[in-house]
Amino acid sequence: VQLVESGGGSVQIGGSLRLSCAASRYTYRRYCMGWFRQAPGQEREGVATIDSGGLTRYADSVNGRFTISQDSAGAGNTLYLQMDGLKPEDTAMYYCAADPRDAACYTRRYRDFDYWGQGTQVTVSS
Repeated sequence: VQLVESGGGSVQIGGSLRLSCAASRYTYRRYCMGWFRQAPGQEREGVATIDSGGLTRYADSVNGRFTISQDSAGAGNTLYLQMDGLKPEDTAMYYCAADPRDAACYTRRYRDFDYWGQGTQVTVSS
């Protein structure tokens, strides 16, 4: 599976961004899909995942502010991350990831995902 992210950019504190991830094949309800982020000098962090049953999980740091979703229409291959109430600590490179096993969605560990996009930068500043 090839993944391509888009939608990153610079935004002020409290602002919103919507990230998109286009997959090269049909992923809706077939793959565990996730969003990760990595700031300089830090480990890649699992932000949000959605499994093949549609169950979503979030890191505590973004719960209530970020929403992961999938597009079931058309090609059924687009993943989104709606980010609201952005904070400076949300600044990072954001990556889309996919894995055929739902176990990856439970753990939210980057090493459990087989497929990765190239990333899109999100910068939050005052």
